[in-house]
Amino acid sequence: MSIRRTTKAARGAVVLAGAVGLALVVAGCGGGGDGGGAKASDGDKPPARSTAPKDGGPGSPAADSDKVIGEMKGPDGVVVTLHSVVRDSGGFVTVNGTVANHGNRPFNAINWRSDETELRSRSSISGATLVDKAGKKRYLVLRDTNGECLCTTGLSGLMPGASRPVFAQFPAPPAKVTDVDFQLPTMPPASVQITD
Repeated sequence: MSIRRTTKAARGAVVLAGAVGLALVVAGCGGGGDGGGAKASDGDKPPARSTAPKDGGPGSPAADSDKVIGEMKGPDGVVVTLHSVVRDSGGFVTVNGTVANHGNRPFNAINWRSDETELRSRSSISGATLVDKAGKKRYLVLRDTNGECLCTTGLSGLMPGASRPVFAQFPAPPAKVTDVDFQLPTMPPASVQITD
């Protein structure tokens, strides 16, 4: 009787090991989607994590990168070009833009983050603000339920000559407010208009 139990246990272990192995093979074959197994542009670094809504979702207007509504020039040749500032019916405003490195050394957005200690990404634009000068009110970047900013994160190692899209979501000012300043630490503000 003990031999029978041992045999059943051994068969169970073999079946379990086979199922785990099959799961690993299936997981290894999926994902990526780049067709050639190409590495991320930052060498061995994984792609930056972003909490941006998918295209077509609520509050995710496609940023027209040819349209320029504002520009901010900072130190070391870093330029932020703003493409859209759109009010969503859900009660927030999404700012879309592009950060470009026209300098001669890699750029890390560590100075653009907020002072919060619970944020996981040390290089984000979580320190961005929208300022309603007429109403004398400053709007901070929204946070998700885990405390992460609803903004571009993992913004590090931007090489000279490279650019990258950025976004940030804010609580919407009152509907009558259309003129605001977009601000990033270390950069001059850009006066922009909110569109619907």
